Amino acid sequence: MPERKTYVVEHLDPELGQWSELEYIAIAEETQRAGNTFMLSSLPEGFKVPEKLLQIPAFKAEQRGVEEIYGGEAKKRVCLLDPQAEEDLNPDDKREFDVFLFGGILGDDPPRDRTSELRKKGFKGRRLGPVQMTTDTAVRVTRMVIEEQFTLNKIPYVDLPELKFNEHESSQMPFRYVADEEGKPIMPEGMVDLIRKDADKSIDDLF
Repeated sequence: MPERKTYVVEHLDPELGQWSELEYIAIAEETQRAGNTFMLSSLPEGFKVPEKLLQIPAFKAEQRGVEEIYGGEAKKRVCLLDPQAEEDLNPDDKREFDVFLFGGILGDDPPRDRTSELRKKGFKGRRLGPVQMTTDTAVRVTRMVIEEQFTLNKIPYVDLPELKFNEHESSQMPFRYVADEEGKPIMPEGMVDLIRKDADKSIDDLF
């Protein structure tokens, strides 16, 4: 029987923007298909979890922080995905870790080091490479390395893709994505429409 893995996003914001909601739903659906667990931790009291997310069995909502959930010996089995870690995530980490921890919104541009708070709590870190990813991409890449045993350099990526909406409108995304079979970026359902609708806003405003 395969080992179950848990993917945790420490949600550090009091509210949930449309962008993050679409990302979290995509993560939960993909995690459900793989038979694993997706958790949002450190949710503030009164935080409203979207109904669509609650309906996905793989999803768990937690008000406790990861340090409380994974205290003592359990902490050793938690991997913090950290851009400043000295070691890259690799397929052998499947044996070392059961829980993969993402520090809130990874997809800020320019990146804010939100992970530093978690690093200070003493979790072991691994890198996903030098290029900034959206949160759902970071979880997708981690799952591909751990569950499908890809090495990071064998994953097909598309960096800084330009989304063309029509002849006159386009938007360049400042992130790395996993590429699909046609070489297009894998994005959450509804994300392109959200970006098109809010093309006059900065990316930061969508989170």
